[in-house]
Amino acid sequence: MFLLVASLLQLVQIAAAARDSHWTYEGPHGQDHWPASYPDCGGGSQSPIDIRTDGVVFDPALAPLQPEGYDRPGPEPLVLKNNGHTVQLSLPSTLRLGGLPVTYAAAQLHLHWGQPGQPGGAEHRIDGRASAAELHVVHYDSDTYGSLQEAAPQPLGLAVLGVLIEVGDGDNEAYEHILSHLQEIRRRGEETEVEPFDVSGLLPPDLGAYYRYNGSLTTPPCYQSVLWTLTRHPVQLSPGQLERLQLVLFSTGDEDPGPPLPLVHNFRDPQPLNSRRVTASFPDEGSYSIGKRAALGLGVLAGAGALVVALLFVVGKIRRKRREDPKSVVFTSSRRTNA
Repeated sequence: MFLLVASLLQLVQIAAAARDSHWTYEGPHGQDHWPASYPDCGGGSQSPIDIRTDGVVFDPALAPLQPEGYDRPGPEPLVLKNNGHTVQLSLPSTLRLGGLPVTYAAAQLHLHWGQPGQPGGAEHRIDGRASAAELHVVHYDSDTYGSLQEAAPQPLGLAVLGVLIEVGDGDNEAYEHILSHLQEIRRRGEETEVEPFDVSGLLPPDLGAYYRYNGSLTTPPCYQSVLWTLTRHPVQLSPGQLERLQLVLFSTGDEDPGPPLPLVHNFRDPQPLNSRRVTASFPDEGSYSIGKRAALGLGVLAGAGALVVALLFVVGKIRRKRREDPKSVVFTSSRRTNA
């Protein structure tokens, strides 16, 4: 009976979300108002978060990520779409992300960015600092569910790989496969086809170092069903590539009244961590938790105490020797003075 009621409530929530699908990042339908239409957006395990490295715990059991099939997404063209909130590229389910508890198949990837003349644009932050943009590759538990939509509301039904994007000097050839088509999808609802390319080129070379935590989708309906992995190392776009991302797209379509609105500032603010724990696959000074720092301090104190005990033992032995044979001590001291 309980499971039946829970399922009905979930269907009601999904239906309500479908009816009230209009949401924005700012204004009367902005992120501060999302929980009114999407209750999960007000939950206690929301994403993104600000990762404070002094509270991260090193977990040596975390295996390196293993993208499978990313370099060969098949012969069929990939669909690139402007959905009014971001630019989204469809991915075949033959792309898998190994190194996770179960098999997670890829479904799509998308980007988050800021606006010209202002810093930041990424969703996740590291010690309060926001990168220029962020890539999300969305996967679903294909061992248990048949589609992204089926897996999305379920606990750990999704796994998202996040990559921070910085500004560098030269163009990023892998990202150019996406950015070169933006002019074809300027308005909401427009889509185009992209020739298959090596999707692994969008990721940093080192996939062994990352942060891990349980969280949510960063857009409505904000299901708290995501196993998050954020790579430690960023990738880079040139200033011109980032500018195209910020200037080319519109969040409105042909049917919308008024002038087209630019698609910018499409990132959610960091959410409270609450009681969740962030782990890391790499040992680092910033990855030790307060408890581990305290343990380290106690270890240093214990070592210092042992040294003091050893010194006291040596001093006591010398004093006993002086009392038993004063001449030998004087002779020894004389030799030391002459030396």
